[in-house]
Amino acid sequence: MTKKQILIVDDEVSILKLLNFVLSNEYQLVIKTSGVEALSWLEEGNSPSLIISDLEMPYFDGSSFIYNLKISGFYRDTPVIILSGAANLAERVSQMPFQLDDFIPKPFNPTQLKEAISNVFRKYDSVGS
Repeated sequence: MTKKQILIVDDEVSILKLLNFVLSNEYQLVIKTSGVEALSWLEEGNSPSLIISDLEMPYFDGSSFIYNLKISGFYRDTPVIILSGAANLAERVSQMPFQLDDFIPKPFNPTQLKEAISNVFRKYDSVGS
């Protein structure tokens, strides 16, 4: 069985290492350190099963990155989970002009993140069947 592919976008090396450790046995991970890198990778024709993104990154923040995905025809329906240490995360997410599948504050509990990922995949797998 092929592993589902998750695009992870975060500029914190320690978070990327932790996510790799926690998720790499179950999923194929593609790690990008900025929204610009992630968008470039997507524009090459790649299509992940899920995107996990930080909000606060230099140059092209997570909100702008996700907004660009959601207004595109091709990635509009790609599930997104925000993983961020941003202040007032719930409030910021509620004010976004697009729907997210979940959000988790940093520091995060790896079990909670795995459950959120499983829930997203269950939701989208049941929609597709």
